[in-house]
Amino acid sequence: MGIVAELLFTIAAVCALYVVWQMWWTGVESEHTQIEQRQSVGWSNPATEKNQQIAPAQNGAPPVQPKQARQGDLIAQIYIPRFGDQWQRNIVEGIDMPELNEHGIGHYPQSQMPGQVGNFAVAGHRNGYGQPLGNVDKLDAKAGDTIIIRTKDYWYVYQYTGYEIVTPDQIRVIAPNPHSPMSPATQRLITLTTCEPKYSTPTHRWITYGKLKYWAKVSDGIPQELARQGANGQVQFINNGKTSPVAKISSLIPLILGILMVYLVLFLAAAIVWRWPLRKAICLGEHKKPDVSIYGGLSRLQPGVKPVRILLVVLLLAAVALSLFQWVFPWAAQNIPLLHQMSNYVAINQ
Repeated sequence: MGIVAELLFTIAAVCALYVVWQMWWTGVESEHTQIEQRQSVGWSNPATEKNQQIAPAQNGAPPVQPKQARQGDLIAQIYIPRFGDQWQRNIVEGIDMPELNEHGIGHYPQSQMPGQVGNFAVAGHRNGYGQPLGNVDKLDAKAGDTIIIRTKDYWYVYQYTGYEIVTPDQIRVIAPNPHSPMSPATQRLITLTTCEPKYSTPTHRWITYGKLKYWAKVSDGIPQELARQGANGQVQFINNGKTSPVAKISSLIPLILGILMVYLVLFLAAAIVWRWPLRKAICLGEHKKPDVSIYGGLSRLQPGVKPVRILLVVLLLAAVALSLFQWVFPWAAQNIPLLHQMSNYVAINQ
């Protein structure tokens, strides 16, 4: 019964770790990729600018940027203040799983570009992979919520107007005129599409709409919606550019190797100090036969006193858990049909 209990506990722990991988670690990996992509294009960063100014709203038709893009190209960044001061995501060209899983939000290639008459339509995950559109249900038209798009040179401030929930076959929502697909487009719109419901099999799509309020030049400053007044009265960008410390990790392999190295050093030191395995054999001979136990047996294989043995086991289990994140869970999400359907995972060729 003890062995069965330990096996069940192990299975439960692996399942829990898979949920953590899906709901958290995939988001860490996505954030890391987005940071690298933003750095690679060399766009100006409002978070590092001193003496910031409010960019005045421009009159007339806005410029369209970019006019075209290749699959995976960074075309814009998106800010939604309702989701928090630090919330931002990349928008890349394409809505295939590699783009949505690794790069934040994807732009429907058949839809219009920012600033263009028609519908700038994008898609993002509702949960997992950083859940970029996990809180779309919190947007409030009465509160004047905005959806702000930044390209290399321009800001496009869209006013949130409402939402609807549709079935996946309702492709009209990304048409140039989503509310009247057979009529020509006359407005500059934005549409965000994501899954519904949030934490179960997505049977529908949550569609968020907005229309262009104004546009501004990046060289002139930042939109009023992304500004606040600092203690000295200066204008500050609400997003300070700070990222999660773990988002700096590009791979878990160095961490796994580091833990194993610490384990090996501690193992050898304990074996020398406590004369392992000679002393352990003597001690086992003086006591009754130990109970059968998976983790107890693993502990008894380690040298040293009990606290040292426990630490060694913890190091081994930590290395195993990180190995699951690095290799096993991605493989399972890619190759096991049920997990693949749940996670929308696609292996990325580096």
